[in-house]
Amino acid sequence: MKILIQNGRVMDPATGRDELADVAIAAGRIIAIGSVAPDFHPNRTIDATGCVVAPGLVDLAVRLREPGQEHAGMLESEMAAAVAGGVTSLVCPPDTDPVLDEPGLVDMLKFRAEKLHLARVFPLGALTRGLQGEVLTEMAELTESGCIGFGQAEVPIVNVQVLQRALQYAATFGYTVWLRPQDFWLGKGVAASGPLATRLGLAGITAAAETIALHTLFELMRATQGKTPGSANARVHLCRISSAAGLALLRQAKAEGLPVTCDVSVHNLHLTDIDIGYYDSRLRLQPPVRQQRDRDALRAGLADGTIDALVSDHNPVDSDAKTLPFAEAEPGATAVELLLGLACTWAQQEGLGLMQALAVLTSGPQSVLGASLGTLQASVGRVAVGGVADLCIFDPNASWTVQADALRSQGKHTPFGGHELPTRVRATLVGGQVAHHAPDTERNRTV
Repeated sequence: MKILIQNGRVMDPATGRDELADVAIAAGRIIAIGSVAPDFHPNRTIDATGCVVAPGLVDLAVRLREPGQEHAGMLESEMAAAVAGGVTSLVCPPDTDPVLDEPGLVDMLKFRAEKLHLARVFPLGALTRGLQGEVLTEMAELTESGCIGFGQAEVPIVNVQVLQRALQYAATFGYTVWLRPQDFWLGKGVAASGPLATRLGLAGITAAAETIALHTLFELMRATQGKTPGSANARVHLCRISSAAGLALLRQAKAEGLPVTCDVSVHNLHLTDIDIGYYDSRLRLQPPVRQQRDRDALRAGLADGTIDALVSDHNPVDSDAKTLPFAEAEPGATAVELLLGLACTWAQQEGLGLMQALAVLTSGPQSVLGASLGTLQASVGRVAVGGVADLCIFDPNASWTVQADALRSQGKHTPFGGHELPTRVRATLVGGQVAHHAPDTERNRTV
């Protein structure tokens, strides 16, 4: 398939490219940007007039609900939702059922995903067997099966000695450990500690649950740092930081030179505990949304680069598990289709440009994945001649209203229902193939 994308505004945060140019694609790769050879005869031409041609978005936190939780989402539905949102590469946490702690399970997931010809799936392997925090998994075998790192999803490791050994082992072989910082005992609540949780009678989760876990983790990282030039360090990616105090510790760790990266969820970037209102279970999330000072600190941290990436934290939940009293409802929300619009909303509200909104969805997460991408490292999150044609074409002057029932995800619960978001994805290409194309009737241009 040869494709010609005409008259689009090509934007690539990785290189700073921002120009009106045609893009020619053949054999799944970009063969020209700008001047297209006259003997190039495309099988398909996409008119991108008035649209941005950007790298496909990279989402570091998308639950596909397979295997084992198909009642809440199917691989087909969640990956269709991803490409509808312009996401071409996604990281899948290991808390499936069964847990991704065996190579055969990873092989099966990747095989199923590849057959769909939609987004690229990069699975995280379980750091410990069954996510029970006791015995380390066979990380080398899981890496050979395609795992790009190892984590515990939402399950903290109680035994600090096990965490220390995991970091030492990962450092020896150059693996990245993905952890959401939360103390096991202090993180047992359902909402952020504060006046609202007290008034509603909800069990609170203090910011100390995050900062204590970060203190412990950073001390262990220091202990596993290489003592001689060229020796390996323990690399850690912090998943979905949620508090101003936690962000301050992260900033100190980065200034110190610890090899740590971080992401933040769209929910913590835009919402506060006040949005819970009168027990709105759509706001039952992990980590919980906190006070305005925390949200404002996270927004500033994403803008100044302390936080490396913005993630959807897509976690579809079925109605039976969500329409319950707040404390009993299953945490999670559908968000992958909203990622681009929420990123652009943040950028507009902070007085930032479109390039920075794209950076936290493309070059930022790509730098987190780094060498774990293998041969795709030079292509994912970029628009480059010779690179794989993973592209997101969107209309920056369009807007749309989030209607839960119209979302492609099998999970229909989102706290952003009824919100108007900027930008509209017109087409998503993965490996030079059109994985999603919105008909012109879906375009809602604002006047």
